[in-house]
Amino acid sequence: MVGLKPSSMPPTPGVRFLSAGTAACIADLITFPLDTAKVRLQIQGETAGSSGARLAKSIKYHGVWGTVATMVKTEGPRSLYNGLVAGLQRQMSFASIRIGLYDSVKQFYTRGNEHASMGIRLLAGSTTGGLAVLLAQPTDVVKVRFQAQRNLRGVPKRYNGTIQAYKSIAKEEGVRGLWKGTLPNVTRNAIVNCSELVTYDLIKEAILRNKLLTDNLPCHLLSAFGAGFCATVAASPVDVVKTRYMNSAPGHYKSALNCAWTMLVKEGPTAFYKGFLPSYLRLGSWNVIMFVTYEQLKRAVMMAKQSQDCAI
Repeated sequence: MVGLKPSSMPPTPGVRFLSAGTAACIADLITFPLDTAKVRLQIQGETAGSSGARLAKSIKYHGVWGTVATMVKTEGPRSLYNGLVAGLQRQMSFASIRIGLYDSVKQFYTRGNEHASMGIRLLAGSTTGGLAVLLAQPTDVVKVRFQAQRNLRGVPKRYNGTIQAYKSIAKEEGVRGLWKGTLPNVTRNAIVNCSELVTYDLIKEAILRNKLLTDNLPCHLLSAFGAGFCATVAASPVDVVKTRYMNSAPGHYKSALNCAWTMLVKEGPTAFYKGFLPSYLRLGSWNVIMFVTYEQLKRAVMMAKQSQDCAI
């Protein structure tokens, strides 16, 4: 057995909720530079309305590692972690709901039945993914804007701190500005949640059912890699639109659909897969770290709880 053994008691909803948020924060800490590189590649070619547009436009990014190297060279290594505070805030509120409540919502829809159909899994994934976005959208808006912000000499910063960013957006764009891009983000996360959690669920069940591996780290790793790839392929077009729309200046796009249409007309269909490699590198590695950590945290907490109960 590689890793902690499964607990004899199933994890409680509270344990799943906290473990999911914690595991997602750990995954974000490790993979955040890749996420920042992905955002920079996605918004490349669209600089109108942003501060220092001319200087920013002169900087070109080429590939994920080229983007990382260019950022370090022109802005310093700290730029790779722009928006980390908002990112961690996002994961604690966002992942806790979309991942931590997935099993509970799935059981609710099946009325306690252990065997859930594909439709029920998709419905549960869409429910928790959509609910998480509605509650955590402001943190995502701030995170994306910080990641898109270039720390260049002679270019005034759009935001100087996380709290100041929340206040500035609310003041300049109204409270609705904090929920900018909610529609494409709900769509994206419904897709991500379904392709990520449902795929992980199905791959893991298939591996265990066919006795290819036991319920341990190799099984979790393989399932997470598959989930990450499926999620990236399915969600990349919506993710690019979401990133551009949330980062845009007020009035630059009429709506998320207008943003998507503008991209299609001006840059062609390949624009929807800008930053695909960093998206997969980030989402694939994020899935592996998150799911492995999530599984181990659930087991560790339940083992600690059982030991405490036995001591009493």
